[in-house]
Amino acid sequence: MSTYLDELEALLRAGGVPAAQIEATVADLAAYAAETGADPEEEFGPVGDFAGQLLAARAPEADAADATEWRWTADIFTDRQMLARLGDQGWEIDRVDHLGRFVSHRDPERPQRWEYRREPSIGGSGLAARLAPEGWEPCGTWMYWRYFKRPRAASVGPAAQLDSPPAAPGRNVFFSRRFYLVLAVVLLALVTPGILWGRSDGDGPGFFAGMAVGGCVALAALAVMWLWTARRRHLSPSAEPTRPRRPIRPGRRRTPR
Repeated sequence: MSTYLDELEALLRAGGVPAAQIEATVADLAAYAAETGADPEEEFGPVGDFAGQLLAARAPEADAADATEWRWTADIFTDRQMLARLGDQGWEIDRVDHLGRFVSHRDPERPQRWEYRREPSIGGSGLAARLAPEGWEPCGTWMYWRYFKRPRAASVGPAAQLDSPPAAPGRNVFFSRRFYLVLAVVLLALVTPGILWGRSDGDGPGFFAGMAVGGCVALAALAVMWLWTARRRHLSPSAEPTRPRRPIRPGRRRTPR
């Protein structure tokens, strides 16, 4: 695996990719390969072809005006905001890859605006069937969420056409402060119990009890984050409006009970 990643690093460096971006990319791929146990060449293909794909994916940074393909990622706190922003700039989501990145492209000849929505994945296949009559089609799934897209022309007509699309952002990672805060809480929840209850040799019931408590606290933090996000979704202005109260007809009085 190290030989593959070393060759990939050299090819990216020769392609003009900044050192910080190379380091982050190689670290992500190494972590993924270590977690899944997959062979990098079988998973990503020949190193030369894979390096070419990565170089093409960062084309918006090199020449944002002419770029047609782009991969980017965001957390659950900012994904809908970024989808709305980038969809309005003509970026169409094709899929979500195994690293959780939105694989998108923009038509170089006739760019148009796109709109997106995010729904819980528990709806199953019936969810796509219910949204299809309104023009929504699936464009990716990531963990608990499913994403749908449709041309903006379905709601605004010819105004969805873009005459001169703006340049793509100069970065492809959009994480919020809340995401880093939750990540810090989860890491702290995993580490602290082991320090408090673990023995110095890292063995014994105290150590395992501390790790169990830390895991439970981490899961609780993730559950709170999920519930808070779901609650915000249902309370957002885009949610279904409440039913108006029935007006009182003239000449009738409501008698107190």
